[in-house]
This record gives sequence, C-alpha cells and structure tokens, in this order.
Amino acid sequence: MKKETKSLSVCSKSRSFHYSAVCKLILILFFAFFVIMPLIRMLFYINADSIGRVISGSLFVPAVINSIKVALISTVIALILAYALAVCVERSGIKFAGFWNIILILPMLIPSISHGMGLIVLLGNNGIITRLFGLSWNIYGMWGIVIGSVMYAFPVAFLMIRDVLKYEDRSPYEAAEILGIPKWRQFTAITVPYLRKPLISVIFAVFTMVVTDYGVPLIVGGKFSTIPVVMYQEVIGQLDFGKGAVYGVILLIPAVIAFVFDLLNKDRGNSSFVRREFESGRGRLKRISAYIFCGSVSVCVLLPIVAFVILGFAENYPGNLTFTLENISRTFNLGAGRYLLNSVIIAVLVSVIGVVISFVTAYFTARVKSGASRFLHLIAITSAAIPGIVLGLSYVIVFKGSFIYGTIAILIMVNIIHFIASPYIMMYNSLGKINCNLEAVGETLGVGRLRMVKDVFIPQCSLTICEMFSYFFVNCMMTISAVSFLATTSNKPAALMINQFEAQTQLECAAVISLLILMINILLKFVLYIIKKLMSKTRIANFAAADTVKSVPEEKALSLSR
Repeated sequence: MKKETKSLSVCSKSRSFHYSAVCKLILILFFAFFVIMPLIRMLFYINADSIGRVISGSLFVPAVINSIKVALISTVIALILAYALAVCVERSGIKFAGFWNIILILPMLIPSISHGMGLIVLLGNNGIITRLFGLSWNIYGMWGIVIGSVMYAFPVAFLMIRDVLKYEDRSPYEAAEILGIPKWRQFTAITVPYLRKPLISVIFAVFTMVVTDYGVPLIVGGKFSTIPVVMYQEVIGQLDFGKGAVYGVILLIPAVIAFVFDLLNKDRGNSSFVRREFESGRGRLKRISAYIFCGSVSVCVLLPIVAFVILGFAENYPGNLTFTLENISRTFNLGAGRYLLNSVIIAVLVSVIGVVISFVTAYFTARVKSGASRFLHLIAITSAAIPGIVLGLSYVIVFKGSFIYGTIAILIMVNIIHFIASPYIMMYNSLGKINCNLEAVGETLGVGRLRMVKDVFIPQCSLTICEMFSYFFVNCMMTISAVSFLATTSNKPAALMINQFEAQTQLECAAVISLLILMINILLKFVLYIIKKLMSKTRIANFAAADTVKSVPEEKALSLSR
C-alpha cells in the first residue's frame, strides 16, 4: 500500500514537473517572439547610411539636447511636486485624503497629447487665460513642453512616493526630537537615506516617461524638436524606417539604463520594519498650508479638464464660446463612435488577455522556482525598458505584410507587451506573499495545481487582479505611442483622433474625444471600486462564518462541562 502511494506521488510530481516545464517554455517563447525578436529585427534596419543620415541631419543634435534638457527639468520639478503632495496627503492630517488622491491622479486618465492641447486652450495665443488676463507669453517651446510633461508625469511619482511614505517608521524622528536635532538635519539624516533607493526608481520612471513621450512636444513644441517627435515625423511623414530605427535605438538607451538601475535597486522600503506609524495633524499651520498647496495643485490639474469642457461645448472657439451640443454630434459624424468602440474593444481584450498572461507567468515565476523561472521573470519585465514608440516601430518592421498587420489583433498584442511589466510585477508580489507550502499540502491531499489556482490563488489575489485589469484598460484607452505606427482607418483607437482633429483645427472635436476617454476611464475605475468593496465584504463575511463554525464545537464542549 505504501509502495502504491509512493509511486502515485512520484507520478504526480513528474506530471507536475513536465506540465510546468512546458508552460514555462511556451511563455519564454511568447516573450522572446513578441518582445526580443522585434527589437533584434529593428537593428537590422540600421546601417552606416541610415546612421550617417541621422547624425548629419540638422535636427539631430538639437533634438537630443532638447530631449535631455526637457526630461531633466521636468523630472526635478515633478519629483519635488510629488514629494510635497505626498507629505501633505500622508503627514499633514488634512481631511478627505481619498478625495485629494483621486483629484491628483486624474492626469493619468487622459492621453499625454490631451495635456498639450489643454495648455493651448488655456495659455495659447488665443487661450482662455491668455485672453482673460491679456497675457503676452508664448507657451510654444521648451517651457510649454516642461509644464505639460510635469502635469503628465507627476501623478506617477506622487503614487510611488506616497506608497513609500506609508511605511516609514516614526521612531527615529521621535528620538531626533528628544535630542534636539533640527528639522532640516532630520530630513538629510533620516528621510533622505530612507527614500534614496525608492527615489531612484521614481526618478528613472519619470525621466523615461518624459524623454520618450511625443504627445506633449508634438502639440506645444513648435520649433523646439525632441527625439520622439523627429522619429514620428521621419517614419510617418517619410516612411524612412532606417532613420526611425536609429532614433529608436537612441531612445532605448535612457530607457535601458533606467531599467538596469531599477533592476539592481531591489530594496525599495520594507513595511516589516515599521514599528510606529506617523501621527497626522500635529500642527494647525501645517494643515492649513497642506490645504492651500493641495488645493492649488488640484486647480492646476482641473483647469485643463475644465478647458476641455468649455471647448467641447463652445459654438466656435475662440471667437464664440456660446454653449452648444452640436460639437458632440459633429464629433460622432466624423467617426468618433467607431473609434471609441475600437478603443473599448481593444482595452477590454487587452485587459482580459493581459491579466491571464500576467497571472500565469507570475505563478510560474513566483511559485515554481527554478533557473527557467528566473529567466522567465527577467524576460517578462524586459518590456518595461522599451518605449512605446520604439515598440510600435519594431512591430511595423516585423509584421508589415503579415495577416495580422492592419487588424485589431496587432494593436491588442502591442498593447499587451507595452503594458504587461507592471501588472506582472503586481501579481508576482501578491503570489509571493502567499504561504509557500500550499502546493506541497495540496499534493499531499491529492489536490492538483489547477484546482489550487482556481480555489485558492485566484480568490486570494482577486483585488490585485482588479488592479491589473484597471491598469491595462486605462493605459490602452489613452496610449498613442505604441499604436501610432500600426493603426489604420479601420482599427484606429480614439486617442489618435485627438492629434488628427487638432491638426485639422477642429479643437472642439478633439476636446470631446478627450472628455469621452476621461469619462470612460473614470467609469471603469468606479465600477472596479464597487467590485473591490463587494469582494472585501464577501471575504470578511466568509471569515466571520468560518469563525462561527469553528466556535460551535467549543460552545458544545463548554455546555457539556457545565
């Protein structure tokens, strides 16, 4: 009997091993084909002639200098702004922290190109604020790009820094207060060392976002060219894939550097070291200052959205701002309905497929440890180092002429690869926190891996799955970089219509599209919020029921003892 049990156990383990090995191999081939291979294929388009034409071009050196300059300035401003906001929300004791969090992340729910257009509506030559106050400045150029880039990137930095501050221990600061150490010294000696490693990730995340974005520079850049804009113009305007490939490799350099630094930067703060949480609201002046600062930033965040509302319902901007609903019907007559439907379909399919691929990959890397798992983990996060505009160009080079080129399928695939790194990391971290002995217990009880995944791991990670779905959906709705080279008139997403309408001086229609994308993303966030609330209540109810069932035998035993 013991021999039979042992042989069955060995067979089960053998089948499990082969199953895992095959799945890992399929996933490795998948990422190699859709991530690594397009980049390698793009490199074959680079030769001495294309390099020479890029370097000798009149725009090359200015574009490189401009991109680095804008990225550095924007990163510094976004970092300072994000840190100040995170301190205000987490440490000042202001009320309605959830409200401030929602307002401050709104820029993440609209395309970067919309931020550029919002600046034009507000501060352009015929902008609302420009005309209202009789201002004479010129928003077009470097500082226009910086302002738009900061608005586009600071919410990401804010979320990252806020999450780190939640886990900081108050004890060192209390000791410093007792010793009479001044505030500035506490900041340099305690806060800076604690934030140093997490800030490296924040800095490179923001820098990469800004240096590879072409939405804001395209709209407000004017004659101030950046590398992504030049690359876009070279490929779209001249169909010069050789020069585009050279610019793509140039854009890869800062992104790869950021990726390597982030990969090596493993220690990002650990909540297990927190012994005492910070007490909020220790000073009235501090709270008032926080309200003023958060309120001021919120106004700046909401102004472009208000501008979209005014513009979207204006009779004829800028001459006639009379309220009208005609712009909505005009926008849909120009095909907005079809393009919005395309966006929603793509976003839903990317979210569903992306969540499945991310979950399966994370399961085999977090729960089934091996050399292949470590390699799969590395190749799965590689996409984080590839800018969207570079990924889109590489897909054009690889798949042009294939059966999926010009279809929704290629847009789905490029979006999955473009955004998969962050959801995968979310799930990898969630699965890594679950008891590592569960699989062994399941094998002992004769429960297979699939049933363990269905009955244990998916319910345990349900909230993370919601966050993954949200991440995929929102980013797909507003991305323009990865799909700009691949979209056709039949499969074009709505976000690309913003640039098209702006180029045709139909700003009202562009504003309507921006507002519709924002509303869809907000609706999705709200629905998922309700779902997560219901999940949490269900989980609490299940725990309570389990405790009740558990306590019944104890009550019977007590009654018998009496």
